[in-house]
Amino acid sequence: MARSTALAGNGSGTRSRPWARTVAAVGVAGLVLAACGGEDGDGEGSSDGDGGTAGAGSGGDCDLAADYPSGPIEMIVPWAAGGGTDSVARLVGEQLSTALDTQVNVVNRTGGSGVVGHQAIADAEPDGQTLGLITVEIGMMHHQGLTDLTHEDLSPIAQVNFDPAGLTVAADAPWDDAQALLDHIEANPGTLTASGTGQGGIWHVALIGMLLEAGLEPDAVTFVPSDGAAPALQELVAGGIDLSPSSLGENYTMLEAGRVKALAAMAAEGDPNFPDVPPLAEETGIEFEMGAWRGVAGPAGLDENIVAEVECHLEGIVQGEEYASFMADSRLGVQWRNAEEFAQFMAEDDAAKGEIMERAGLAQ
Repeated sequence: MARSTALAGNGSGTRSRPWARTVAAVGVAGLVLAACGGEDGDGEGSSDGDGGTAGAGSGGDCDLAADYPSGPIEMIVPWAAGGGTDSVARLVGEQLSTALDTQVNVVNRTGGSGVVGHQAIADAEPDGQTLGLITVEIGMMHHQGLTDLTHEDLSPIAQVNFDPAGLTVAADAPWDDAQALLDHIEANPGTLTASGTGQGGIWHVALIGMLLEAGLEPDAVTFVPSDGAAPALQELVAGGIDLSPSSLGENYTMLEAGRVKALAAMAAEGDPNFPDVPPLAEETGIEFEMGAWRGVAGPAGLDENIVAEVECHLEGIVQGEEYASFMADSRLGVQWRNAEEFAQFMAEDDAAKGEIMERAGLAQ
């Protein structure tokens, strides 16, 4: 199998596909932290160690918007209570409440595969009193014909998480690395099955993107829709499917028990939560990254000073020990991008997923 070196800017001269170019924007495992406030080295405006920002809520370096907030803030979550997105939102909301010295109420607005909640964020008054924890689906739903809503209908504030897709197989599977798996797929197209999400969900799209980048057909692995990673993992252990492209965090319990094994992660660098799992490129030469992410946003037209203030507080939260500990315990990846970086990332991520879905016949 030809090994791909399609990462933009790698000096190889190889033609770079749009979804491969996304690697440069997506793939930073660890934190890219921009200073918020003074740069005199005295520590003002930095994390206080427990999340939040020193001096916040009563005139610290993050107090950048006059008379903000003007009352309780609503934090909309497009997914059900109890899930990973809800848990992250509640931790962020709790710490924002302290930083902004106001109540932050987390509200779950579910339905429409994420459409209802994301639309509620977009439809809110652009006064900063309604924010939301948006997810990767904002760059996928409109390609599927579920909505006209896109990232351009929102004001990005910060990205706080990224979890790459993985390649997880049964513990007794005959492949010991990702290259062996891809060689088998190339020699036996359509014979292996995978699952981990619904048709056209993030793990399905990530799998297709990897196959395309490997020079294979988008249906070289048969995808079986499921209600999520958990039932797919049970099928994997039972022998009903051959592969789970879900995030490694979602497969953690079975990985820890030794009932499945992870061959690679679709990431530019290794995942600190799974230090023994190599990035895809290390095993195959295919520099491709894709996964699920979460970030904070408001409706389009949000005042730039409000964006700057919330972004500044979020930086302190994401740098804080409590956030790092929670994310590590939850096997979720920490990823920081400020408002400008997050806006660029979402645009590139949307384009990459759109092309993959178009080639796979998933776009409407």
